[in-house]
Amino acid sequence: MTEGLIIDDNRQTADALKQMLDVLGFKVRVAYGSTQAMETLGRGFLPRFICLDINMPGADGIEVLAFLKREPPLQKVPVIVITSDDQPETRNKVMKLGAATMIIKPATIDALEAALKQAKLLA
Repeated sequence: MTEGLIIDDNRQTADALKQMLDVLGFKVRVAYGSTQAMETLGRGFLPRFICLDINMPGADGIEVLAFLKREPPLQKVPVIVITSDDQPETRNKVMKLGAATMIIKPATIDALEAALKQAKLLA
């Protein structure tokens, strides 16, 4: 089964997302922050989808999303932004950059399932 990738600097949040995705039948890798995510992706890992936090130290989720959408092998990978930043400007920015959808934290399994359906990853 193709794996997804969770990118979140908060270990508790990332691990909770992983558990929810496991319940939904997805196998995922976790990168605790943008640096670890770039290392994982740089080793040739091509995820089926990415769950991406916005507010992270170093390269934030906006920068990571912009990078993903510039890289040919990663351009078509659906990105589900999961953030506590509920500002319209943030939503507009991530959608303009090519995110599949956005969930406001704390993410629930129902919200995650709906986002996966919207991204055409679940029927």
